[in-house]
Amino acid sequence: MGDEKVKNEAMEIMGLFQVLPRLVVFDLDYTLWPFYCECRSKNEKPSMYPQAKGILHAFKDKGVNVAIASRSPTPDIANAFLQKLEIKSMFVAQEIFSSWTHKTEHFQKINRKTAVPYNEMLFFDDENRNIQAVKSLFVNCSKHSVDSNNYITCQSRSNKCYMQILEIHIVS
Repeated sequence: MGDEKVKNEAMEIMGLFQVLPRLVVFDLDYTLWPFYCECRSKNEKPSMYPQAKGILHAFKDKGVNVAIASRSPTPDIANAFLQKLEIKSMFVAQEIFSSWTHKTEHFQKINRKTAVPYNEMLFFDDENRNIQAVKSLFVNCSKHSVDSNNYITCQSRSNKCYMQILEIHIVS
């Protein structure tokens, strides 16, 4: 499925909801792309999951800002890949650094940079430990694993936003 088709489908689904999150935060490794940065060279050509770019563009076109929270020991490689994929400028905040805090520190920095309250954020990550830690900040979270049967899905804990994007697969 092409980026434009994915974007249009995602925008149509998002149009069904009265309230969307103000900020959607994505992990990188095994969330937007199918690898760990530390296992790659920054000279390599990276690839994203097939639908990821279209979904990012749909959020942007709907006026929803996007950010990154990645606990990577190789932020230089992650940043190089974002640049090569031509998506680096899409993100209003990019917190990419090694940490033992399960991303709560990442979210505190994102909150300070964007002034978006935690309960108006939505977070996608593939690791349950990150989801559990970030939920303590009252961020709306969705865990998804990487396989062909999973979808982007989120239900807000605060009931201010309820969003399910069931038709859009991260991986085809």
